[in-house]
Amino acid sequence: MNNIEHKDGSFYFTYEGRRVGEMYYTMTGDNKMIIDHTEVDESMEGKGIGKLLLEELVYYVREKNIKVIPRCTFAAASFKKHPEWQDVLYK
Repeated sequence: MNNIEHKDGSFYFTYEGRRVGEMYYTMTGDNKMIIDHTEVDESMEGKGIGKLLLEELVYYVREKNIKVIPRCTFAAASFKKHPEWQDVLYK
């Protein structure tokens, strides 16, 4: 079951009808995205929600041919751990 939605500058994860995780981004032009911040509710920490959000974002930017600048420390660290996602990074 996919609880991730995308709207208005964020990808967010809902659980039992409320947002418990969100990854915020800003577009700079048509093909460049800056990941600004990732936030997961304290009650849901350690359950992999941040990784799921980033994975969904990676699928989205690949489809749209968008490059990513991870300013968020969580996203930056996650890209280092997952070389299979690094093709979407802006260089």
